Amino acid sequence: MGSVGSQKLSELEVFLNKHPHITYATPSSPNYASLREIFSLDCKSNPPIIVRPQKAEDVGLLVQYAKSQGIKFAVRTGGHSLFGLSTIDGAMTIDMRDITYVHIEQGKKLAKVGGGTLQGDLATALHKEGLATPTGSVPSVGYVGWAAYGGYGPLSAQFGLGADQIVAAKIVDPSGKIVEADDKLLRGIRGAGGIFGIIVEITVKVYPLNKILAGNLIFASQDISEAFKKFNGGYRELSTQGLPSQLVIQQMVVNSPYGRAFGLAFTWGSDDIDTGRMWLSKIEGLGTVVMNTVAETTIPEMLAATQAVIPLKAYCSSRSLNVRKITEVADAIASCLEKMPSDLAAMFTIHELRGPSAKPTKDSVFGTRDPHFMLEILGGALKEESREASAAWAQSTWETIGKTDRGGQNILPGTYISVEPPGESPGQIPLSKIYGSHESDVVALKREYDSENVFDLAMPRLVDYIRS
Repeated sequence: MGSVGSQKLSELEVFLNKHPHITYATPSSPNYASLREIFSLDCKSNPPIIVRPQKAEDVGLLVQYAKSQGIKFAVRTGGHSLFGLSTIDGAMTIDMRDITYVHIEQGKKLAKVGGGTLQGDLATALHKEGLATPTGSVPSVGYVGWAAYGGYGPLSAQFGLGADQIVAAKIVDPSGKIVEADDKLLRGIRGAGGIFGIIVEITVKVYPLNKILAGNLIFASQDISEAFKKFNGGYRELSTQGLPSQLVIQQMVVNSPYGRAFGLAFTWGSDDIDTGRMWLSKIEGLGTVVMNTVAETTIPEMLAATQAVIPLKAYCSSRSLNVRKITEVADAIASCLEKMPSDLAAMFTIHELRGPSAKPTKDSVFGTRDPHFMLEILGGALKEESREASAAWAQSTWETIGKTDRGGQNILPGTYISVEPPGESPGQIPLSKIYGSHESDVVALKREYDSENVFDLAMPRLVDYIRS
């Protein structure tokens, strides 16, 4: 498959004009800039055409045409890839964001979700029915991409990772046919996402949930190292007593106009608000709270509050590590936090995996199933002149933390693909770091379901793996 040159672009436009309901934009179109806009400022690519299918059948037509004409294409669901993987020079972008719907079925236990649905739209649709399903914290992120590659979030301790909610999927296969994923393919989709075909619909588990207790706590951070270590010592002790599944905290160190701050996002995912307040009090006791926005709210409101305080776009160099416990490693983390650049897009955050997804399963290729803390090191920058320093800090932090585990007991071998993707070829960042013992299964599934590598720009890119 090759790039879209001027001749191929002209022929593609002729094809699209025969299907006028499939909208598109080229660089000369007045809406091109707004459609191309993505989170990553590092990505300077300008695809020659952005195509917006309206239904699954349109996606099938586009894949058939692209394959027959040798046209490369990338798929966009939300546009929040830290690496700009939906926007590639010379490749058609298939923008799924018009395929957005939520159909609730089977006595309000399942929902069919369109392949371009954003997390905020899903949360809003479910909330209207008194329901919820795990999502991430940012409403403008594409839900299918978030869920299919793993999906840590504020309801994961209670209901599991996003990938573990998927009970069915429809994909457009390499021939352009719409197919229901069989059990074998479904296992691959739960963790390896769209490398086997374009996911046009997934069916996910949903749960009764009307209101939650959620918000942010900010702790006194004049000595950010001490604040971080004190909190984690207390949280570790609290954890030994047993934490309820409804409780999820996401620790974070962020910059603000007032300086660097250590805090957390608190989520109590239950209508039992009184018990949630009791646990909030325990978490508050692990440090000196200087700001508390936790209140009774809804999931859509919680997501909207998050969107209001994060950058819409940024330069970003990200690294990730998974640790079993935050014990001695806390000293290394704390020392790195003291050196975090002051750019508002630089950030350090911790996701915890516990509960139903923190155990081995044969139903998914998601690799890291031991209980762990996923460290997300975001060397972000709003200004290009700050980019190198922020990226260097992320790399240095990753290296410093990695050196603390000389015995190999605390740092897990796996990492998270959405933060740190593998290399395209064996010998780079190994695929085994993402999929662990499932590495060979992922490659075998790719060879079986997409042997011609039609979906070669989907993450992870396995061109050299399937040739070997």
